[in-house]
Amino acid sequence: MDVISVIRTKRDKGELSPEQIDWVIDAYTRGAVADEQMSALAMAILLNGMNRAEIARWTAAMIASGERMEFSSLSRPTADKHSTGGVGDKITLPLAPLVAACGAAVPQLSGRGLGHTGGTLDKLESIPGWRALLSNEEMLHVLDTTGAVICAAGDGLAPADKKLYALRDVTGTVEAIPLIASSIMSKKIAEGTGSLVLDVKVGTGAFMKNIEDARELASTMVGLGTDSGVKTVALLTDMSTPLGLTAGNALEVRESVEVLAGGGPADVVELTIALAREMLEAAGIKDADPAKALADGSAMDHWRRMIAAQGGDPDAALPVAREQHVVTAPSSGVLTRLDAYDIGIAAWRLGAGRARKEDPVQAGAGVEIHAKPGDTVTAGQPLVTLHTDTPEKFDYALGSLDGAWDIAPAGTAFTPNPIVLDRIA
Repeated sequence: MDVISVIRTKRDKGELSPEQIDWVIDAYTRGAVADEQMSALAMAILLNGMNRAEIARWTAAMIASGERMEFSSLSRPTADKHSTGGVGDKITLPLAPLVAACGAAVPQLSGRGLGHTGGTLDKLESIPGWRALLSNEEMLHVLDTTGAVICAAGDGLAPADKKLYALRDVTGTVEAIPLIASSIMSKKIAEGTGSLVLDVKVGTGAFMKNIEDARELASTMVGLGTDSGVKTVALLTDMSTPLGLTAGNALEVRESVEVLAGGGPADVVELTIALAREMLEAAGIKDADPAKALADGSAMDHWRRMIAAQGGDPDAALPVAREQHVVTAPSSGVLTRLDAYDIGIAAWRLGAGRARKEDPVQAGAGVEIHAKPGDTVTAGQPLVTLHTDTPEKFDYALGSLDGAWDIAPAGTAFTPNPIVLDRIA
């Protein structure tokens, strides 16, 4: 094998053979294929695509580059969830303990935020003492004793994907659906879960801006999971408006605890329960009611045990930003649009997110939302509050909010988008 022939095959719209795929992934992982050569191949894949057989083999080769986990020693079935990322998407936080309270084990390997989308690990690290990095043995122990674990993927899990993901991020090839699907599914299949529910976001604040692209991505990932023996289902969910009333690390933890306490924003509760029902069905658990587990406190009990098992103090005060700036409604009427992307960019600029993986984040930074589309607002009423430790960032964040909302005359009829747009299985 040689990498030039592999690049030329895909450049000329050919189908990569299983042997070519196995060789190029292994050689790139070992360093025998240079970054610029893999960049050329990734661009060829972006432009010319891959068929299902190619994507499946590419995914299998990335899985084979590292270790595979397994949870056969657990007494309960495993179910995991993956979100393609959005603004205010704190769903994993209440979802994992909720599903655990209903009888499944949830091995949730999560990531960090990059750009306008938040990261689950960054959010949880705002809890004093909480640890994202666990050994495989620690992960299994937390999962066995509490029913759920949320942690970072170990270095041994799909190392080929770690290299390729970083390369795609700096070469304009992030958008390639075959590479997105194989990146997500190689880690999830290697993780060893028995079933998987995918939350594929659609809208301005999501990676997939239109439902056709989201449906293609979801169908590809469901096919990969099914072909690998993992029962997989996908929900397409709306991300034109931020989820809940917060975007930021500690702000979203606080809101997640409100959901676990039986309150919280209606959209967060609705999506959490919808995903919990899908996970429980995929795991073969038929008689559990996630809405009841939220109401009776059992989900909160599992949350507290899970946080404590990873070194966190569930009773500790969460960080609060030192400075706040209130943005008010410019006119009276009905709020008809609140753009998720613009809110996410504002939170990022305030310090809640990062431009590079190495950048630090502020635990207390972010955006607090006081009105959602459909609400009647009055001129001068608070629309959002900006939070940061560095007040010189306010002007930078305010620049992203220019045009972030629409206010129509009072009495204007408004119909919100449904949270769940489609289901693919």
